Amino acid sequence: MRGFQLRIARARDEIAAALALREEVFCAEQGVPLDADRDGLDDQAIHVVALTPDDALVGTCRVVLEGPGSARFGRLCVRRDARGLGLASALLAEAERQATAAGARRMVLHAQTSALSLYRRAGYAGEGEPFDEEGIEHLRMARRLA
Repeated sequence: MRGFQLRIARARDEIAAALALREEVFCAEQGVPLDADRDGLDDQAIHVVALTPDDALVGTCRVVLEGPGSARFGRLCVRRDARGLGLASALLAEAERQATAAGARRMVLHAQTSALSLYRRAGYAGEGEPFDEEGIEHLRMARRLA
């Protein structure tokens, strides 16, 4: 992603900025309750961030390792003024690299149905039927990692 740096969050202040961005996007924009976003898994998650050249955090996601060979991707969001630049795809790809490096061979996620094309382009397939999660329709998806 040209002009942006994608990497694991390096310090507590970067994780705090990622959580603040999630609150902005999920809670303020989408109406998700804060306690639903803060599910207690952030301390064990791998947080991936997208930073501008001046180190402003404009995107984030997380990976939670779930047992032998499996990881859960989630909490993908991009700041409103940075959308449409390919950051969501780049964050997903970096999260997959980090999960693979940590030993995951399969990634699962709950995709908002409005974003299914992003995940399908990346090779994810739906599992089951759409379901409601915090008032937003989602579909469980998964794919094998390299």
